Amino acid sequence: SGSTMVTFLSISCLLALLLCLFDSSEALLTPSSAQQNMSRVGNRHHHPYISTRHVSKTTPSNHISRVEGKRSHHQSSTSLAAADERKPWEIFRFISQSSKFVTLTPPFAAKNPVKRKVGVGETIWEAGNPNNFFNFAPLDDVVMGGASNSNIDNNTGTWSGKVTDANNGGFVGVRSTPFQGGSLSLDMSQCKGIEIRFRRGNGKRFKFVVRDSTEFNGICWTTSFDAKANGSVRIPFSSQVPTVFAKTVSGASFNVNEVVGLQFAYSKFEYDGKLNANFDVGDFALQIVELKTY
Repeated sequence: SGSTMVTFLSISCLLALLLCLFDSSEALLTPSSAQQNMSRVGNRHHHPYISTRHVSKTTPSNHISRVEGKRSHHQSSTSLAAADERKPWEIFRFISQSSKFVTLTPPFAAKNPVKRKVGVGETIWEAGNPNNFFNFAPLDDVVMGGASNSNIDNNTGTWSGKVTDANNGGFVGVRSTPFQGGSLSLDMSQCKGIEIRFRRGNGKRFKFVVRDSTEFNGICWTTSFDAKANGSVRIPFSSQVPTVFAKTVSGASFNVNEVVGLQFAYSKFEYDGKLNANFDVGDFALQIVELKTY
């Protein structure tokens, strides 16, 4: 019958999605094969929004400088040992998280979202503000077979959870839901960048991502910053690093007229296989207070 065919096609699509997921990542490697591939773990066991540009001391002066992270002996040993730790993959959490960032466009809806010009000093998002045109939702390494878990309270801006590198994972993230349900994009051509006000962080190195494409795994324009105390940091558009699956991309141009997404990430990896010098497995927390242009 018609309903049977629809059910069959739905199941087939889900299986195809899972096969593509397993084929495109090594997140579910056996322990022995994972150890053989540790040299490539940073390139493929990571979500696309994880890459790096270092922003130093996050104080009101917003002084920004590039820092080169170094791989420590402790991190290397921990990373190798974690390759043997296996945890069941939470498929329903994977579906729940990833589905929040996909917009199904009605057949007769306008193809292009409304573009809004954003001025300097304008608030893009603020914790607890009922006028926010998007929320943040978690997108952790479960999407690559990992076992890390995080949550965010949009009323307080508190993002917290626990990171584990079991199953060759090791990152958590939050990503903006589609702006006004996918009907809005932002023209930030009048602005130099985005300023983040935050609390907590405990000296950890986080990443902030701006997206200029609605592709789920499109280019991520990424900047890293150390959240050493309560304060703020400026993210200049001119210093962003384009990456896809944690690998830097050459020849890309940031479309400041078409901003459609924002993200935060906390990961054991920097980019191109390098480790995050200010990262620890276990509990973490960062309170995101406000995002505004400058």
